[in-house]
Amino acid sequence: MAVFANRLAAAMFCAVVMAFPASALRAQEAAVAIPAPTIDEAAKGNVEKAIFAGGCFWGVQGVFQHVKGVSNAVSGYSGGDQKTATYETVSSGRSGHAEAVEITFDPKQVSYGKLLQIFFSVAHNPTQLNYQGPDRGPQYRSAIFTTSDEQKKVAEAYIAQLDATKLYPAAIVTKISRLSAFYPAEKYHQDFLTLNPSYPYIVYNDMPKIDNLKAIFPTAFRADPVLVSKAKS
Repeated sequence: MAVFANRLAAAMFCAVVMAFPASALRAQEAAVAIPAPTIDEAAKGNVEKAIFAGGCFWGVQGVFQHVKGVSNAVSGYSGGDQKTATYETVSSGRSGHAEAVEITFDPKQVSYGKLLQIFFSVAHNPTQLNYQGPDRGPQYRSAIFTTSDEQKKVAEAYIAQLDATKLYPAAIVTKISRLSAFYPAEKYHQDFLTLNPSYPYIVYNDMPKIDNLKAIFPTAFRADPVLVSKAKS
């Protein structure tokens, strides 16, 4: 399919890379160990949603499906109109959408701040403007779509905190905006990492993120992912 052109090209490159010993492989984006946010949300209720965009949604979804306290993580689109919320249109880079993931979580088990810490640490590289690893275009931008004023406050404070640490090689470019809508992606994108663990793009770009999540956040890691196909409606 033409819509997979960029990732198929990346997969062809990765197929060559996979000929090297596993010890020689390095993920496109390395994890960064970062402090927890000093300002976080107070837990209210049992269900909350967070919407993050950080490059290809396959890997971002896969990471948060392995986080304790998350009950669902859906790949989709945010930032544009409903009529342009299709993979083929979003892939053109002219839809206004970002590939995003809607995370449903229990704030009494995992806080919004902890999700942000994982997002900025292992899920993507927040210093890359309008690209992520091999993927290029504004649809791969780093973005946070907030659902409340409190989420906005926590996210803004955390970005300022992280920039002050100088742990990243450049300033964080993540854009924060209020969520207008989230549109789930096509069925074939859901649970892609779990269903295609040997796909070269996944092996090279995304499986290391799962390993980093387990290594850096061992108490937040769950071995069995929560899948869209098995989530309660």
